[in-house]
Amino acid sequence: MPNRDNSMFAEERKKSIVDHVNKNIKATVEELCDLFSVSPATIRNDLRELEEKKYVKRTHGGVISVKSGNYELNSNEKAVECIAEKERIAQAAVSHVSEGDIIAVDSGTTTYEFAKRLVTFRNLTVVTNDLHISEYLERNSRAEIILAGGKVRRGYNCTTGQKAAVTLTGLNVDKAFIGGNGISMQKGLTTPNMDMAVIKEALIHIADEIYFLADSTKIEHTAFVSFASISQVDYFITDKGADTKFLKELEAAEVKVELV
Repeated sequence: MPNRDNSMFAEERKKSIVDHVNKNIKATVEELCDLFSVSPATIRNDLRELEEKKYVKRTHGGVISVKSGNYELNSNEKAVECIAEKERIAQAAVSHVSEGDIIAVDSGTTTYEFAKRLVTFRNLTVVTNDLHISEYLERNSRAEIILAGGKVRRGYNCTTGQKAAVTLTGLNVDKAFIGGNGISMQKGLTTPNMDMAVIKEALIHIADEIYFLADSTKIEHTAFVSFASISQVDYFITDKGADTKFLKELEAAEVKVELV
């Protein structure tokens, strides 16, 4: 009996995987195994190679299209991605916080890891739109918490949109710790959702210093909506997998880069 994994030439299969993912936005490993009659190990190897060439982006249990700028993993899906990198980024970001600071913390899984490390501060004010962050800090810290009111975005544990942004009007914070789905020299910081872009813009607008926290998979990825230019970013904290050429371009644009 012929090996099922040899039923289609490897390069032809990879091209077909990319076509399928681009058409359907996302796919699971199990789905691709059934579609191409190959083993999970073969599909995972294919996806690893395709991600290295930036044709797709791997997720927990599957893959998404890099061409789909408006597709976004929900909070549970994001939570299992790049865990070690997020923890290191969060730890590095906390070193920029001082007693007495007033800070803004964006919603997201990396910023949630950051918020968990704020419990040692005795005098801190935290402005956020993230429900999990506000709940965690309310239970475990001495921080004064200001939660941006507005529409709750289901599946993402946060308030969002113009109503939430309006509640931030008139506030002034020392530092904003922002997440996002992409960063590029041309498009700046991007997110798939227009309502999320509105609240991120508002958090940035009220801050004196902007810290962008993102793992290296977000570099040169562009999502649907731009919410800040590179010139607005003061610090970019990311992992050591970041593209060296891109980091040099950031530094030339006077963005301070911190690798963890």
